Amino acid sequence: MSREISAAILNALDDEIIEPFFAVEMLFDGAKVLRLWTGIGILSYEGNDWAGVGSLLNISTVEETSDLGIKGVNLVMSGVPSVILALALTEPYQGRICNIYFGINPQSAQSNLANIFSGYMDQMNISEDAETSSIQLAVENKLIDLERPKTGRFTSAHQKSIYPNDKGLDYIESLQDKNIVWGRSAG
Repeated sequence: MSREISAAILNALDDEIIEPFFAVEMLFDGAKVLRLWTGIGILSYEGNDWAGVGSLLNISTVEETSDLGIKGVNLVMSGVPSVILALALTEPYQGRICNIYFGINPQSAQSNLANIFSGYMDQMNISEDAETSSIQLAVENKLIDLERPKTGRFTSAHQKSIYPNDKGLDYIESLQDKNIVWGRSAG
């Protein structure tokens, strides 16, 4: 699945009848992955099964801006089964990856998915009634990483906190005030 729209999708857009759909993939810790799509039944694609939830999955507008503005997406899942509700209540989700895909003609062998949004799950609001439940999930754009401060430094101590046996920055502090003459002999 790529970020670029495949030739199969572009060709299918010219067809007289098309069946567009969206698919959402939420990657939790370990091997726990929740895959939903806006159709009915199971969609099998590249060895993965996507559960059809029909109109119970609502995706807000996916926007891109020319000024690198950071726009997120909201997902609303209505009539949530208890299995998904249990996953939402027990699994850590903040900062985990959420991908949104666009596809055409799910029954076609040429069906491809194009990744139209990839971000981090942020806030989840759960509404429970006596008979149904709904989950609203805010997903941040990955560009939010540009606003986060970088805390890493080019010091031996920081490098060893990541790679304990690395000695590549052991002498970096001695170079700080070193006078280096470029382009002529030091005489």
